[in-house]
Amino acid sequence: MSRPVFAVVFGLLVVVGAGTMWHVGSRKPPAARPAPAPVAAAPRREPVPAAPAAPEPSVERTPPTVPRPARGAAAPKQPEIAKEPAAAAPTGTLHINSDVVGAQVFIDRNYIGVAPLTSPEMTLGSHRLNIIAQGYDAVTETIEVEQGSRNLQFNFKEVRLDAAVDVVHKHRFGSCKGRLVATPQGLRYDSDDKNDRFTLPLADLGLFEVDYLAKTLKVQGVTGKKYEFTDPTSANGDRLFVFHRDVDKARQRLKQ
Repeated sequence: MSRPVFAVVFGLLVVVGAGTMWHVGSRKPPAARPAPAPVAAAPRREPVPAAPAAPEPSVERTPPTVPRPARGAAAPKQPEIAKEPAAAAPTGTLHINSDVVGAQVFIDRNYIGVAPLTSPEMTLGSHRLNIIAQGYDAVTETIEVEQGSRNLQFNFKEVRLDAAVDVVHKHRFGSCKGRLVATPQGLRYDSDDKNDRFTLPLADLGLFEVDYLAKTLKVQGVTGKKYEFTDPTSANGDRLFVFHRDVDKARQRLKQ
């Protein structure tokens, strides 16, 4: 481009630019718009709690009214509750008989009656029995009562004898040891000296005496041989005395 043309164009651009700037500067600025009024925030809705369920209507149970007794009237008796009966303890029965009429029977020191008798409903276990007959020795025994029935027979007329004592037989020269045994069948002397042994029926005893102070027992049979026994194991004559008493009592009963 030639320099004159360029200068012209440049001048036009300057003019145009200047006019534009003037126009813009001469324009009034637009009025400021009022600020919009603040919009109130919508109220926040809180969640409404659910209403509690209505309680079920309670039904009051009124206890039955017990009529009061009139003044002066006796209160009605409450019915008694029947109790179950306790199981009865097992018992036993005793049938007691004697060969002597009128024998009196005692059990555990209680008078039961006269034999023959029946004692029912006895408690099981050990009991003390006493039976007494006039003219005879009393019988005392411990009996065992068992469930069921039991018969007891007491024979007072029967002669009972079972006695024994250790002795020493004095000889004219020396002595021998042995044992005297008495039963209803007789008196027996068992000795280590066979020549001194003997057996005598109780009815054949001619001499039968005890000397308590001398601690001796004298025995003599119908044959005439005499024996004198001592008790070497005792400081007195008690054993010889008891032996003599039991044997002599049996002798008297046998005579009866």
